[in-house]
Amino acid sequence: MSENFGSDFITIVDEDGVEYELEILTTLEYNGCTYMAVIPAVDAEDAEEDLEIAILKSVEEDGESILCAIEDEQELEAVHQLMMDQLYEEEEDEE
Repeated sequence: MSENFGSDFITIVDEDGVEYELEILTTLEYNGCTYMAVIPAVDAEDAEEDLEIAILKSVEEDGESILCAIEDEQELEAVHQLMMDQLYEEEEDEE
């Protein structure tokens, strides 16, 4: 059983050079690819509204790993369901 030592954070840069800090909720290996469920990293005091979870896919491009949106609807649904199962399973293990 793994121990939880806190959240992981990553900083990504979009095509316009704008940086975003994201909190990684969970990662998943599926069909040979890595997927991440992320939310914008904010202080608890600043989180007045519900944050939307984004699921990103890690792909190799020019020898470099990049994160991108999942465009295939069936792939997105399958990954989403697996991640939700994984997150709920982790919650039950903590109880």
